[in-house]
Amino acid sequence: MPETFLPPAARTVGRVVVWVLGLSLLLLVFAIGWIGVRGYLAYDHLSTAQRQAPAIARDIGNIAAASDAIDELARETSAARELTSDPIWQGAEGVPWVGPQLAAIADVAAAVDDVASGTARPLASVADGFGTEAFVPVDGRIDTSVFSALAEPASRAAVVAASARDDVASIDRAPLVAPIAKAVDQLDGLLDQVASGTDALARASQLLPSMLGADGPRTHMLLVQNNAEWRSLGGIVGSMTPLQADKGAITLGDQIQARAIDSYPDSVGDLGDYAAIYNAKPGRFLQNITQVPDFRLTAQLAREFAARNDVKIDGVISMDPVALSYLLDATGPIELPTGDTLTSANAAEFLLNGVYLRYPEADQQDVVFAAAASGVFAALTRGDVNPGKLVEALARAGTEHRLYLWSAKEADEAVLAGTTLAGAPPEGDSDTARFGVYFNDGTGSKMDYYISPEVTLGWSGCGSGSTPRTLSLKITLTSTAPADAATALPDYITGGGTYGVPEGTARTVGEVYLPEGFQATTSFTSTGRGFGGGMVGDRQVLSYSLDLKPGESQTVSIDVVADTDIRSAEAWVTPTADAAVSPVVRASCESSGSGATLN
Repeated sequence: MPETFLPPAARTVGRVVVWVLGLSLLLLVFAIGWIGVRGYLAYDHLSTAQRQAPAIARDIGNIAAASDAIDELARETSAARELTSDPIWQGAEGVPWVGPQLAAIADVAAAVDDVASGTARPLASVADGFGTEAFVPVDGRIDTSVFSALAEPASRAAVVAASARDDVASIDRAPLVAPIAKAVDQLDGLLDQVASGTDALARASQLLPSMLGADGPRTHMLLVQNNAEWRSLGGIVGSMTPLQADKGAITLGDQIQARAIDSYPDSVGDLGDYAAIYNAKPGRFLQNITQVPDFRLTAQLAREFAARNDVKIDGVISMDPVALSYLLDATGPIELPTGDTLTSANAAEFLLNGVYLRYPEADQQDVVFAAAASGVFAALTRGDVNPGKLVEALARAGTEHRLYLWSAKEADEAVLAGTTLAGAPPEGDSDTARFGVYFNDGTGSKMDYYISPEVTLGWSGCGSGSTPRTLSLKITLTSTAPADAATALPDYITGGGTYGVPEGTARTVGEVYLPEGFQATTSFTSTGRGFGGGMVGDRQVLSYSLDLKPGESQTVSIDVVADTDIRSAEAWVTPTADAAVSPVVRASCESSGSGATLN
């Protein structure tokens, strides 16, 4: 063999380099094997936890009963976290391509373990006997001590769940292989639900004892909105009923019909900027207090109307007949003294339309409405209810903007803030632009039962980063009233032409609150009429009026533009008599080809 041309010193260095390289390769092989073994073991633990989770979810109505299963789940997730957080695994997270995959797996394992160990486990340890049945009165009383005991651990658990959700949401999906990216997306959605549910439990455990009179008697006013005659938040206030709460016991007072309440020449409260849109009407008539699309102001107006009728209240609760139908799914059918039967399937149709067809006199209608309210209340307070369905009914009503709460106590309002129950108008944020799309009856009738809205949103001009982009809103209203509505329907439904609208025709006065930071570029109606409006705070409001004959459709189209990187949009829409119509429509730049629809 020829002698090497390298000098001895260089040959020595060369041997060292080869040894180091060989050792490095050995360590790399070991690290790969180590990561592979630990990755497989972590996968096995997470898979076991995944198989256990559905059974726990089925039993989660009683958190304490699920305690042992939750402990086992937490052991599995803790083992997976430990396997994906050792120094070798962490060091490999810096390796190109494979590193982001390992980092995502570690982040997922940590987030799942946080939820299992920091949310479900602590709640189970203190929730002795707690379950959905805790929301159901027994002999007319709810045990508030159960919620008081949960308040602190539930609040801590909510913080942990929110942090886990945010950690997974921040994982960069771009470098991930498809299976891992899909798993991260799925977990992202699940953790969002967990965080939302835990937050709701934390707020409920803080709020319910106070509002149920644990610290002293409370009087709340129950408002029932009527979606057959639209107002921004749903419908006119048809009645108000005092609810007394004392140490968890709830009693129902006498129902007061809105038409029996005096009107006033001026507003009973300061309407602020809303006066430029609605004049003084929301503060002059009890029926109109829901015309302002902010339940916090609506509730304060209700409180003043009550005070002027010698009723002092500490809070206001509002719901509509559609929400009532959800409660009937929990209570079962209710027999009324009139011989009518209310069910979850027929309650909204009967209370918003059928009652006017069957009972032409207002006094007769009042009897039916009062009997319906007292019948459902009686079923709820005597505990004759499915607790799981009751919680589902309340959650659905809140999500659909059909249930609102307000308290005169600042501490209670702080807990409600940021929830749909508070009834604040939609506000945009760094991720989402939000419209407010509101309908108000201009007929003085119950014809809105027959009006079907369709709302669509769509983006154009979306690019990467901040670019000028257009957000398009289209509103289509269609009358499904019978062709002979003018003669076939009673005056109480058609309005009888009292306010200058021909019988059988429905007049809708609408307001569109534009997203903050966006400017209207084009706006038109199918009738050719122009727009009115004004400003509420820093938001532009466009108002319009449409008349609909039976079978007729009319449209409103509005384009707004902004130089922004926002890629998502929502429109919050007046809840209608149709439970199938969601009051929130969404769109994103990714779905801009087809937009998003509410109908």
